[in-house]
Amino acid sequence: MGRRGVVAVAAVGVAVAACVVAGVVVGKRVKSRRKWKRVMGVLRELEEGCETAVSRLRQVVDAMAVEMHAGLASEGGSKLKMLLTFVDNLPTGSEKGIYYALDLGGTNFRVLRVQLGGQRSSILSSDVERQPIPPELMTGTSEDLFDFIASALEQFVEKEGNGSEPPPIRRRELGFTFSFPVKQTSVSSGILIKWTKGFAIESMVGQEVTESLQRALDKRGLDMRVAALVNDTVGTLALGHYHDEDTVAAVIIGTGTNACYLERTDAIIKCQGLLTTSGGMVVNMEWGNFWSSHLPRTSYDIDLDAESPNPNDQGFEKMISGMYLGDIVRRVILRMSEESDIFGPASSRLSMPFILRTPLMAAMHEDDSPELTEVARILNDVLEIPDVPLKVRKLIVKICDVVTRRAARLAAAGIVGILKKIGRDGSGGISSGRSRSDIRMRRTVVAIEGGLYSSYTLFREYLHEALADILGDDIAQHVTLKVTEDGSGIGAALLAASHSSYSVDTVQPL
Repeated sequence: MGRRGVVAVAAVGVAVAACVVAGVVVGKRVKSRRKWKRVMGVLRELEEGCETAVSRLRQVVDAMAVEMHAGLASEGGSKLKMLLTFVDNLPTGSEKGIYYALDLGGTNFRVLRVQLGGQRSSILSSDVERQPIPPELMTGTSEDLFDFIASALEQFVEKEGNGSEPPPIRRRELGFTFSFPVKQTSVSSGILIKWTKGFAIESMVGQEVTESLQRALDKRGLDMRVAALVNDTVGTLALGHYHDEDTVAAVIIGTGTNACYLERTDAIIKCQGLLTTSGGMVVNMEWGNFWSSHLPRTSYDIDLDAESPNPNDQGFEKMISGMYLGDIVRRVILRMSEESDIFGPASSRLSMPFILRTPLMAAMHEDDSPELTEVARILNDVLEIPDVPLKVRKLIVKICDVVTRRAARLAAAGIVGILKKIGRDGSGGISSGRSRSDIRMRRTVVAIEGGLYSSYTLFREYLHEALADILGDDIAQHVTLKVTEDGSGIGAALLAASHSSYSVDTVQPL
């Protein structure tokens, strides 16, 4: 073969090799595009499943108001428990003197002393002490637990400085925040339904809570009366009302979620014969258990619920609260990793429930660095997914956005549901036939507590946006959401003040 022939053969060989390489590259690109298409299909499915158009949100509003009516009409008539609190006097700002609070809601408890000055927002001073509860007391006897708490209260009182002693004729009064399921029997008493959060003192289930504490206080010779047994959400409403008399409801949106509001006594049909001089009573909704077919539920929500310790329970809470949002995002990422290898080799950490906590999810969602370095760090450190391309990091932010936006908008719909029930949504109430133009809107304040709302900027912005979408700007301008801090502490002390034995009893059964 001549020189030319050799050159020709070599050229053909090079061309064939180039074609092979090009074919491989094209094949990889096609394969990559297919993988990305599958991933984008998962994202589209998520967006459609989490869709919260205003029309759907208004259906949720109506469903919330209807369920509230049903829960007030009869016990067990609704997924909403609509529990009576017997709190008919919210703090007005005229309260004076020194009051105490005990906040027992987990592995720590707090003791507070609050000095009130007799003018609205006049909290002259507050002292707080926090103590861990020894693990053995969480599963021991009620006597041992409450004796330990009474001992801490006694030491706290002994540390009081000069001038803070109440007059000798007045007994100290205490608001007791007890964050466990209780059937309230009066403003200062209730029966324990069950323990949660690691407590398991079986002999106390079905027993009166305040009596156990009062016995321990009396045994130590501590001249202190439990004036109010408080749910933390009710404490938030009390604190909000103390600062602003237009406060009519309170919502906690943190690790868990709940709401309460001020209802007319004559609307509480399941408790006819109950009289209050104020004509109203605070109702603890336990709204985490709200459910409606109008809620936009996805396969991820269904799986999360089925694998939870309380399936078919707390459905609303599982869609909007901080306990669950991070895990919904984890489940979406896991599904994408099963559909494609865009995250690289499979990480076993992605299969661990609740490894992606909501604060981490929020940090990824709110990462505004050009390279999304916080997203990369959390994927690497928490989920053990290293070297994620920027395009995929942007996808993660989008997933966080879809899940958070749905949660915030549903929370807004829940709030408007309360306002609709009490005629503060511009419609005149659920049974009113009046048009919006006939309604003269009153200023309405909702107290809000919890880190999901106060610390997560995008969640808060989406919630406000949804309120305006549902109500319309003309009505929304009359509704104010106010961040409140420490309803379970200061709020409980304020309720002790507003239900002091030195004022007239106001709840009178017929």
